Amino acid sequence: MTDFTMQKGDDGVAVITWDVSGKSMNVLSFDGAGELDRLMDDALADDAVKGIVITSGKDDFAGGMDLNAIADMKDAGGAQGVFDGVMSLHALLRKIERAGMDPKTLKGGKPVAAALTGTALGIGLELPLATHRIFAAPKGKIGLPEINVGIFPGGGGTTRLARKLGVLAAAPFLLEGKLSDPAAAKSAGLIDEVADDPVAAAKEWVLKATDADIVKPWDAKGFKMPGGTPYHPAGFTTFLGAAAMVHGKTLGVYPAARALLSAVYEGSLVPFDTALKIEARWFTHVLMNPSSGNMIRSLFINKGALEKGANRPSVPDQTVRKVGILGAGMMGAGIAYVSANAGIEVVLIDAAQDAADRGKAYSEGLLDKGVSRKKVTEEKKAQVLGRINATTDYAALEGCDLIVEAVFEDVGIKADVTKKAEAVIPADAIFATNTSTLPIGELAKASSRPDQFIGIHFFSPVDKMLLVEIIRGAQTGDVAVAKALDFVRQIRKTPIVVNDARFFYANRCIIPYINEGVRMVGEGVNPTLIENAAKMMGMPLGPLQLIDETSIDLGVKIAKATKAAMGGEYVDADVDDVIFWMADQGRMGKKSKSGFYAYDEAGKRQDLWEGLDAQFPRADGQPDLTDVQQRLMFVQALEAVRALEQGVLTDIREGDVGAILGWGFAPWSGGPFGWLDILGAERAVEVTERLAATYGDRFTPPALLREMAEKGESFYGRFGPQAKQAA
Repeated sequence: MTDFTMQKGDDGVAVITWDVSGKSMNVLSFDGAGELDRLMDDALADDAVKGIVITSGKDDFAGGMDLNAIADMKDAGGAQGVFDGVMSLHALLRKIERAGMDPKTLKGGKPVAAALTGTALGIGLELPLATHRIFAAPKGKIGLPEINVGIFPGGGGTTRLARKLGVLAAAPFLLEGKLSDPAAAKSAGLIDEVADDPVAAAKEWVLKATDADIVKPWDAKGFKMPGGTPYHPAGFTTFLGAAAMVHGKTLGVYPAARALLSAVYEGSLVPFDTALKIEARWFTHVLMNPSSGNMIRSLFINKGALEKGANRPSVPDQTVRKVGILGAGMMGAGIAYVSANAGIEVVLIDAAQDAADRGKAYSEGLLDKGVSRKKVTEEKKAQVLGRINATTDYAALEGCDLIVEAVFEDVGIKADVTKKAEAVIPADAIFATNTSTLPIGELAKASSRPDQFIGIHFFSPVDKMLLVEIIRGAQTGDVAVAKALDFVRQIRKTPIVVNDARFFYANRCIIPYINEGVRMVGEGVNPTLIENAAKMMGMPLGPLQLIDETSIDLGVKIAKATKAAMGGEYVDADVDDVIFWMADQGRMGKKSKSGFYAYDEAGKRQDLWEGLDAQFPRADGQPDLTDVQQRLMFVQALEAVRALEQGVLTDIREGDVGAILGWGFAPWSGGPFGWLDILGAERAVEVTERLAATYGDRFTPPALLREMAEKGESFYGRFGPQAKQAA
């Protein structure tokens, strides 16, 4: 099978069609690039061909480069292999751009246009940027999202877009991975035309194009970079601002952003072809950084594998047709929205009709925002709302094949609604409880069919958070697991499956992170140091801001319940001294406009609350930044290792993907297991032994980590999918 084919028309236009067999969206492999190279040679050498159109045989144009191929290239050839591979891609795109024109006169070339049938991302935009005119259908997304998986556009996109738009205008697309619809992409200058039939429009253009139409600005004599180069007064200000922006957003922990800016800065000082070499060198530099490899592995390869059912039991399809949601509060309302938005019929039940109606109104509010932003049509809004039946009548659950219970976190209340639902729903329906802390085994006691009872832990807000944690109880059967996984796939979320244990996986790692920050406040560590130390390690929120966001009274409730369950084994009394005092002051966090941070009347977060210093005076000797960072990072990572050691996690891919998507564990690291692999088990044991001796047993390295240190093993070397296949 070939990825690219060419059809030469009687009108003199050669149409090259990209259509990768067996994939829903085109991705570029190096074999595919070789095919395109040969077809370009053929078309450029054929006198009967007057122009070339590159398009797709699919509804979308392309989803980007095959990152598996990039990883293979790195593994096989190291840095030189990566650089050579990238330069071969640059040569192909430069061939398309120059299109056979005389290098001196810039005449005699053949016009090449791109016809985007839909979404065009990554190399799916970098390739069109090398053509002479880009036509796009009025649908899909267009952009360069590479920065979000730890790399940057290395197929010439960085160099071309900076020269096409100028650094300032290109920054949102390069440094933030901004995606645009075709109309917005045209306004921004990413593409040239939006057409209902982009292939026909592209054909018409190439037959009329002149020599001047196909010379790129950077190839023309006297080209000046929009906005100025670094040594130009305007350009100096731009680059200075860009450097400050990058550092402000990344705090130095994301190598791709720094490398991208370096490639643009250095590339702007030299001719275009030299700039491409600079881009390739910086791209190679980033790709050889373990951070990049880990991000690609977790956020692309592993995330994709989990979404495709890597750990799904081998049972028939369990697509959800009708879902019943018990509880129309914030969580239930959010679950109802994502379900109805995915085309699933929803029954939303609450004890009072006005509460059920408010739950449905939540979906209406989200849809209204979409309409105001022209992301949702009135017709789509009506369809989604029409799928939600808000009621108090449990009889409406008849015919539901999945129930998601999302009532208050109370065993008695959950047991009551479980019995009411099971009296109505079909015998083969699956019952899922949305809980973040209560053991599934305990909740399943209220069910007459514990093999069909499972936990589904959504994160708030449901419509925005990508992760869903599926919890398998001791009696949960394979059909229930498959049903939960298929449901999560339908609502376009990323699932991880964990076994039942206290706090499951995500919360057992999040809570120690918050607790460590709070504990340090009690020790007299400067709260600003605590928060900034976390952010400088790549955490999106410091622990004090995070507990403000989730609410301090929730922390108090969890602490009391945990202490009651653990008795003499409870070890967080020093944390309780701080959060219980905060709660006694009425400072419950963001929702009360008062917590570890101060808030204005509108609820906007201000600085850290000055009252902390009075109650918890700062110690005379403040710890080193590294010491604070190690405490905050290891307290999470060690808990992830314990979850693996105890069988709560059965796949480290789920541990890493879940950590990044669930609570934002330093995405640059690829997750806690990726981070420990960067450090090395031996170094991790050395640091945690010191932390344990200084701060307590919570930092004692688990036996598994010690064993790996002694054997010189890594987590992905021992537990990764390739290691499992070889076993």
